[in-house]
Amino acid sequence: MPKMKTKSGAAKRFKKTANGFKHKQSFTSHILTKKSPKRKRQLRGTKLIAKSDVASIKRMLAQ
Repeated sequence: MPKMKTKSGAAKRFKKTANGFKHKQSFTSHILTKKSPKRKRQLRGTKLIAKSDVASIKRMLAQ
């Protein structure tokens, strides 16, 4: 069997950490005028992937 290829889009979006996978928070790139400062502040930084999605992320990253 050939090796499984990594999905290049997933490789750009998710990084493996000791506790799972981290990703950039969505809803931060445009239409920011209607979002409150508190909401925009809480969208900063990275979040961990939900446990229910970890299996599909692992499959996409071929790990």
